[in-house]
Amino acid sequence: MAPILTTHDLARTFETKRGPVEAVRGIDLTVQTGELLGFLGPNGAGKSTTLRMLTTLLAPTRGTATVAGYDLARQPTAVRTAIGYVAQASGVAPDETVRAELVLQGRMYRLSKADAVARADELAADLELTDLLDRKCSQLSGGQKRRLDIALALVHRPRVLFLDEPTTGLDPGSRADVWDLIRRVRAESGTTVFLTTHYLDEADALADRLVVVDGGRIVADGTAAELKTRYTGSTDATLQDTFVAITGRGPAKKDDRAPVAI
Repeated sequence: MAPILTTHDLARTFETKRGPVEAVRGIDLTVQTGELLGFLGPNGAGKSTTLRMLTTLLAPTRGTATVAGYDLARQPTAVRTAIGYVAQASGVAPDETVRAELVLQGRMYRLSKADAVARADELAADLELTDLLDRKCSQLSGGQKRRLDIALALVHRPRVLFLDEPTTGLDPGSRADVWDLIRRVRAESGTTVFLTTHYLDEADALADRLVVVDGGRIVADGTAAELKTRYTGSTDATLQDTFVAITGRGPAKKDDRAPVAI
């Protein structure tokens, strides 16, 4: 089976008042269909910049990539139809109901009104949102809002789901609920999941494979057990200790959106 995501020498340079900043210096990456990839890095590693390029939100300075068989530079619209994206901050309208948000998302993906309503009901049942369909988004808890964010990203049945720190700010119970949801989405639909997180226990629990970036380049790639053995000599080591051994720093606590901070 062909990989669902590939990059070759993918790079991004930002022009700032202090001169050019190389946020991503050349990423070579292959993700297999159905894989759940954990994409990790310290502050300023280029993790979020890479994610924004792969989701067509930011144009690469150089290099190539394909997502779901589509060329990132030449077929960005096709890429967007094949992916779902859950950003760090929720984008739901506070004064709209859960049902209205789901139906609107379906209509934006050119579903008929009847199909959009049916898909909203289906997702609500799958993601335990049925009792919340007529509630305003402003009245949702953090965990409920995150489930809605993921539901919105799944309306069009994407082949690749990008999750950018999906559990940041959630309480332990809500985090566990989101973990279960991510596992279920992948298991039931075969969706490829590209996950960024600064919670290393989350990456350890969820990801089939981990890729660590630092200084705009990939510095480690393997399963959690492989990386623990390779960098600490023991599979009993924590991923935190392994991460520090790889990068010399702890995991990122904030995103790297501002070019001057990269």
